[in-house]
Amino acid sequence: MHTIEQFCSWVRDSRRPVFLTGAGISTASGLADFRGKEGLEKRRSPVPYETLLSIDFFEEEPETFYKYYKDFLIVGDAKPNIAHEKIAALGKKATVVTQNIDGLHQLAGSENVIEIHGTTREYRCVRCGKRYPEAYIKRAKGVPRCECDGILRPDIIFYGEQLDEKKLRRSIQAIENCDLLVVVGSSLVVYPAAGLVRYCPPAGKLVIVNRDPTPYDSLADLVLHDDISAVFSAL
Repeated sequence: MHTIEQFCSWVRDSRRPVFLTGAGISTASGLADFRGKEGLEKRRSPVPYETLLSIDFFEEEPETFYKYYKDFLIVGDAKPNIAHEKIAALGKKATVVTQNIDGLHQLAGSENVIEIHGTTREYRCVRCGKRYPEAYIKRAKGVPRCECDGILRPDIIFYGEQLDEKKLRRSIQAIENCDLLVVVGSSLVVYPAAGLVRYCPPAGKLVIVNRDPTPYDSLADLVLHDDISAVFSAL
């Protein structure tokens, strides 16, 4: 059986699939990944992106942070692509554990989504905790501020911050109970997210769909180094 056909068969037969998605799933929606040929780390910026996206830099240089953030990380008019849509079409049986902060899985209609790195769709005041939508940030000049004059921060996990323990436990539990784990568009080098792959149970199948090799390819039952949109179009 052709490898893509095997993938489609496993997805159809799965009762508890989990999709662990990274930035590569959203490149077909016009969003840059981080480490690819056209990734954010290759683009010109005042300082390295890992510095710009650190909590220390946000607190010390909010003006520079927001200039970069608005230029590169706010999703804008991006729409879900075929991969998001095909995963959403699986309904409630599918769990999505995503490293992405773009919210495209929810826009596609996926209901069971765990955003382990947070989202750019929501913001909160660092002083009073009041929450604001993305539209408010887009309209703001310079550093967006709350009515109380506190700085607003995106509801994301910055470098230097710990992942939300509740989301991490939910992700581990979903993967431990899955019968199919599909990694989509992730280099599997960012921890602790990459380590979630090791929670796939022995009876479950592991599939990796990614353009480039990953450190976990040797553990997978099936590896597809193909275009993600082409793979999911076959579903």
